[in-house]
Amino acid sequence: MLSPRQAVNTIPAYHPPLAGREGLRLDFNENTVGCSPKVLARLRNLGPDDLARYPEREPVEAIVAAFLGISADELLLTNGVDEAIHLLCQTYLEPGDEALIVVPTYSMYRIYMTAAGAEVISIPAGKDFEFPADELRTKITNRTRLIAIANPNNRTGTLTSEDNLLDIARSAPQAAILIDEAYYEFCGQTLLRRRCESPNIFITRTFSKAYGLAGLRVGVLVGDRDQMRAIRRVSSPYNVNAVALACLPEALADQSYIESYVREVLQSRETLEATLTEYGIPFWPSRANFILARIGPTASEAKAFVESMRQQGILVRDRSSDQNCEGCVRFTLGPRKHTNRVLAAIGKTLGELSLAHGVSRS
Repeated sequence: MLSPRQAVNTIPAYHPPLAGREGLRLDFNENTVGCSPKVLARLRNLGPDDLARYPEREPVEAIVAAFLGISADELLLTNGVDEAIHLLCQTYLEPGDEALIVVPTYSMYRIYMTAAGAEVISIPAGKDFEFPADELRTKITNRTRLIAIANPNNRTGTLTSEDNLLDIARSAPQAAILIDEAYYEFCGQTLLRRRCESPNIFITRTFSKAYGLAGLRVGVLVGDRDQMRAIRRVSSPYNVNAVALACLPEALADQSYIESYVREVLQSRETLEATLTEYGIPFWPSRANFILARIGPTASEAKAFVESMRQQGILVRDRSSDQNCEGCVRFTLGPRKHTNRVLAAIGKTLGELSLAHGVSRS
């Protein structure tokens, strides 16, 4: 009888709650207002020939490389950052190798590592989700072949220093070091300029967050040109669709749109943090486009909060199932008009559920 590989049988299931997402969607860290008008104009001008031909990735890779200030042979466009993670696992992991992650973090790291047959070693984040640099270094062995780090972290919004990341890369020269910078636009810190200090470093960026192109599924993987040649052998030559390739240059060209959106998100971040402080709700200061807050001590409080917000037309994400995140909810940030709706809904929900820890409800 046909059966999948044993590694596939052990992959943890990932079930994003995509069905029935009606209302203000603040649950997936997407851009909440959409892409640049220049992208929409390009979409309207697509013709039948654009869709009939196989997509040509290389011309757009040259544009993206120039935008990032690197050489085109140091870069690969991918079908979202998910494919970049998958390619790294397929290129560097053998069954029985070790792969390291800091938890809680992005679920797809573990899924792709496990699918490649690797043993995934989880290092818990420190107090207040601080990055456990010293603890991670102690877990590196000669079997370590991949270390994945989201910076800022997808779950908590916490950020670690460039020096910490470089020290880890130097401590594991036999391993690929993935620095996932999906939320770079909201923090401004990047290892892109210093990655050459350790040739085993790879950096990913996405156009799903600040750029509002999540539906087009396009990301970028950057690394040492010799290593990138090996990764291209694993990648399909037509992995990024023609629509995404047509639109990406337009999105990059409209930096004023991106900068305006990011400014509004950062203002909303400050406002929501102030409101959570006022209500006495613990949260973790974020460097991304979301805030993780502990609504109550158990998962039931978080579930009730999420459901109440949904009834008011606002979707937020229950993160209680993540390690050390019991009772936690994540709020995606958008422009001020969206934040005002969130603030009003939070006040109403806390009043109804009696979840506020503070004394002020003004």
